[in-house]
Amino acid sequence: MSADQGFEAGRHAGKVALISGGARGQGREIAVRLAREGADIAMFDLCEQPATSQYPGATTDDLAETVALVEETGRKVLSAVVDARDHAAVDAFVDDAVAWAGKIDVVCANAGLVTWVPFLDLSPQQWADVMDINVTGVFNTVQPVLRHMVARQQGSVVLTSSVNGVEPGESIAHYTASKHAVLGLTKNLALEFGPANIRVNAVMPSAVNTVMGNNSTNLKWIFGRDDATEDDYLAATRQWHVLRNRPALHPSAVADVVSWLCGHDARFITGTAVPVDAGHLVLPGFNHKPLFD
Repeated sequence: MSADQGFEAGRHAGKVALISGGARGQGREIAVRLAREGADIAMFDLCEQPATSQYPGATTDDLAETVALVEETGRKVLSAVVDARDHAAVDAFVDDAVAWAGKIDVVCANAGLVTWVPFLDLSPQQWADVMDINVTGVFNTVQPVLRHMVARQQGSVVLTSSVNGVEPGESIAHYTASKHAVLGLTKNLALEFGPANIRVNAVMPSAVNTVMGNNSTNLKWIFGRDDATEDDYLAATRQWHVLRNRPALHPSAVADVVSWLCGHDARFITGTAVPVDAGHLVLPGFNHKPLFD
């Protein structure tokens, strides 16, 4: 899928968007997409590997690359290394962003973590890292932005959930719980802040071809062997989607929907969760572990 599909010059002209987890993957695509459509970007990322993560974290070089890509669009960008789990640090970055740009129109709470651990083997730290980044990190990101949005009586909030916000997955109970929580938060914030003319929605991506999904740990989990390749991953993920010949989606597919949700065409939409899943959630599925007498 082309990253240019759905691009609409000027859709977000004059806006300022704040994005967590902006150094690479979905966060980078969202930042560049909104910038190409006219928004200035404030973004942050942890830029290190969380203690229990099973794949490499983003780096400061990744963050610098995203900054350069945004600047190529002609838009302004403010970036910082910030841990979404640190409420005070995120709050300070939001204040810096408002001082820098004068406002925040859009916030995308995108930072996330998944690990693959059977529930009975799950350590308290593994549980905490996923919940702290995926749930508390969302709280930390949107609460200070919402204070500014309420003062202006306008804004758009987009939270990143997952298809695992509505369905379970093998060895990801903690991740599934966290993404269910994001959908609950989406609905509650939409209810609470609708009277302030603030819309709150979520996206639910399925398999997306980023480091979070395409890494050696996940490949071993999927295939049960150490030598699985990216080609194996792309072949397997075609079976994850109902639409023909859609392997793990390019992260621009998520950016397409985020851009639309933040735009004028979605001005009457709030409290929703939009699957970006090439039809995955309509698949009937099957029993992976049938037992016979």
